[in-house]
Amino acid sequence: MKIYQVDAFTNEKFKGNPAAVCILPSEHKLDEQWMQNVAAEMNLSETAFVKNAKKGGDGLARFELRWFTPKTEVDLCGHATLACAHILWQEGLLEKNQTAIFETRSGQLEVCLNDSHMTMDFPVDKVARCKEPIALEMALGCSVLGVYNAGQDLLVEIADEATLQALKPSFQQLSMIPVRCIIVTAQGNSVDFVSRVFGPAVGINEDPVTGSTHCSLAPFWAERLGKAKMKTLQLSQRGGVLEVELKGDRVAISGQAITVFKGNLCD
Repeated sequence: MKIYQVDAFTNEKFKGNPAAVCILPSEHKLDEQWMQNVAAEMNLSETAFVKNAKKGGDGLARFELRWFTPKTEVDLCGHATLACAHILWQEGLLEKNQTAIFETRSGQLEVCLNDSHMTMDFPVDKVARCKEPIALEMALGCSVLGVYNAGQDLLVEIADEATLQALKPSFQQLSMIPVRCIIVTAQGNSVDFVSRVFGPAVGINEDPVTGSTHCSLAPFWAERLGKAKMKTLQLSQRGGVLEVELKGDRVAISGQAITVFKGNLCD
């Protein structure tokens, strides 16, 4: 079985968000414990498992796709989906003019290729104001402007980009909040908005670049900025650039990816 490491949401190696992509043969039984063990061994924020294509009634190839952190399986992961599509085109498993169609726990996801950029079609996560968790400001080390439920995540708005860049949160305290990730965001200086994403409860203290959180960030900022198309930065140490467009109840999330290495999994 082939396994690849891909840096997503960047065109430079050692930037963006690394994901492992494992291409499985069609006869593989998708053993959950085995996949979790591989993800723990890779020790990246996500390891994606792609099973060989099946043809649907429309004649289009579809791939089974699942994502695992070092600790658990997740329902949706943007950067690892982008990485999978990148590998399918790079390795000739899909033609450049073919759409990558994935069957996942979050439904059918599609990725299309346009020159060097790939665009994912993801569902919107509705955002609703909620009560601030106890000690959130203490855990983050800053004041917050508002707190919102965002699917499986918690979205937190703060004052500005400089405050976001300087955050040094307590991951132990954040891990006590019962959500997948804490998304901290502010309006950007050179882009429309910026964010950082903390997920200690699922084994990721800080995710370098997170595609799936933009399913809630896009509608959140579209309403405030009065625009559907936006450019954004995730201000982790590695950093990442994304372009998003709100399209009704869907979000188009675009970026680039580059392969760092590939190898074989041993039996």
